[in-house]
Amino acid sequence: MLIGYARVSTEDQSLNLQIQALEAIGCQHIYTDHGVSGQRTSRPGLDRALRQLKPGGKLVVWRLDRLGRSLTHLVKLMEQLGHREVSFQSLTEAIDTHSSGGRLLFHMMAALAEFERSLISERTRAGMHAARSQGTRLGRPPSLTPQQCQRACTLRRVHGWTTLQVAHEFGVHPRTLLRHVAEFCGNARHGMCIHCMQEPT
Repeated sequence: MLIGYARVSTEDQSLNLQIQALEAIGCQHIYTDHGVSGQRTSRPGLDRALRQLKPGGKLVVWRLDRLGRSLTHLVKLMEQLGHREVSFQSLTEAIDTHSSGGRLLFHMMAALAEFERSLISERTRAGMHAARSQGTRLGRPPSLTPQQCQRACTLRRVHGWTTLQVAHEFGVHPRTLLRHVAEFCGNARHGMCIHCMQEPT
């Protein structure tokens, strides 16, 4: 069974051209998404089309970018179709994974997607390395600043607040408070230590 899928990104665009092409190729059912971005991996019309497909069936689109804008997403979707024994056809690009030539083109696309992921990963690692070499702190910002850690020690040691009270004051979990105070005491060497946070026995 041929299942057609058509999509336009904005409400003022028309689906007629795509639907006519899909009907001409013999699609028994055509599912559409009107005014839905191709960046979204989950779309109502596409989801219905995928549910309708059975082994031996084929998903047909007018043009490849109607299915998705990301090469990685396209390859992942085609792999899922392949696992379900469903083929894929794009009319404009003349791609048909039911043919040997179409399968070869799909493997080339998969290789390009993997290459793209590798490049992104490599650039990310290079950027992180450069940031670290310049002293830039990576990851989430600390929950407590050194000044807040010092204030926490003062509240606990001088004013007699409990660890729970201090944690509530700064809006953090007691374990988070203890961890940051321990890091602060270890790095700042102000003569304060984690013992200032311990409850008296």
